[in-house]
Amino acid sequence: MSNTAFISPDLIRAKFSRAMSHMYRDEVPLYGDLMQLVSDVNQSTLDSNPLLHKHLIKTGEIERLDEERHGAIRLGTAEELNTIRRLFSVMGMFPVGYYDLTPAGVPVHSTAFRAIHEDSLNVSPFRVFTSLLRLELIDDADLQKEVKEILSQRNIFTDGAIRLIEKNEKEGGLNEADADEFIKEVLETFRWHSNATVTADQYQTLHDQHRLIADVVAFKGPHINHLTPRTVDIDVVQDMMPKRGITPKAVVEGPPSRKCPILLRQTSFKALQENVRFTDQADQNGTGNHTARFGEIEQRGAALTPKGRILYDQLLNQTRAEVGTTNESNADQYRAALAKHFAAFPDSYKELHDNKLAYFAYYPTQDGIAKAGSFAANATIEDLIAAGAISYEPIVYEDFLPVSAAGIFQSNLGDNAQAEYTISSNQEEFMRDLGTKTIDELELYASSQARSWEACKEALAI
Repeated sequence: MSNTAFISPDLIRAKFSRAMSHMYRDEVPLYGDLMQLVSDVNQSTLDSNPLLHKHLIKTGEIERLDEERHGAIRLGTAEELNTIRRLFSVMGMFPVGYYDLTPAGVPVHSTAFRAIHEDSLNVSPFRVFTSLLRLELIDDADLQKEVKEILSQRNIFTDGAIRLIEKNEKEGGLNEADADEFIKEVLETFRWHSNATVTADQYQTLHDQHRLIADVVAFKGPHINHLTPRTVDIDVVQDMMPKRGITPKAVVEGPPSRKCPILLRQTSFKALQENVRFTDQADQNGTGNHTARFGEIEQRGAALTPKGRILYDQLLNQTRAEVGTTNESNADQYRAALAKHFAAFPDSYKELHDNKLAYFAYYPTQDGIAKAGSFAANATIEDLIAAGAISYEPIVYEDFLPVSAAGIFQSNLGDNAQAEYTISSNQEEFMRDLGTKTIDELELYASSQARSWEACKEALAI
């Protein structure tokens, strides 16, 4: 087959993201209400903030804003993780970053599958936060053995999905008909199944060990447990949710509200209680329930450099040391402490740029292009900014924050889901199960910044 017949992995990802969103809206109607709220807030915010609107147009983010989603799934075995890597590869998504959530009492470690080049991200920024259950953290040896047995008996991928993954690997791509079939088959992996694979007693035992363990082990597949639209003002969304009949979590995770957003801010509505039927329940009268799936909203800001991340972590740790675990009873205290400590983090793009706290993309100005060829060969970025030959915009953060992810998980699993784990992170084991190394997200941002600088030099004939 000629590769001219292949459909771009970016387009497959975009089509899959839309299909996933439609499926999840059917399964969780409140997600549709959330989507409408985010759309309304984004429109009103952009209408009243022309500078923000101009920034999103300049960076190419305006086209992707309404399409932006991230999802999350939780897997049970190394084989599932390895195959999901191959599945996401068909859509041009690769494992970026390593996240260990065990310090926060969640027995998983994770990566984010996403596109890795700014051009691909602007076609479709769809990403999936993918967690693997750490079976060694189940402290009951008999239960650990039982969990392994339960998981060994399931197959979360259809035969059609596997066939098309293998075809993609063999031929180097999929044509449009194969891509459409691939999307249809792969949706089955992420679909909700109300029939559990365990008895009611087994479920309760898993639930008592940790609610997330029950969510991973007791079902036919890794149902998508949330999809997340992107807003440009998460504080307005948080305030508006109760007015739309949606109950938000107590606090927005991540940095405080700022003039110049950084990294990632997230909130969510509480997980829904859904009916399930266990294997020893023969009819509808014997149904139980399960609580795991929820709605989430995110606001993305500038990607921080290593220097910026050190400062961010320092200020966040100071806040958490002062307030402790956040909940509804101390939400106001937490917000006040967060704002107080983060006053030390510069809040202008010029300061972020000049202090090398964040990554930026560079753009030639019309004046600069008009003077192309007149700049010194050794002109620096600072020289060209001062001359008005180039401008800069922050590079959007495409990844996740371990503390924030754990906070979202905990708020939707319940306070009693937290546990104490003494086993340290194991990135090497995760990458062995994954079948490849995870990509360093900071290197991706640095590369994107460097590419924009090279494009400026070319445009200015330097």
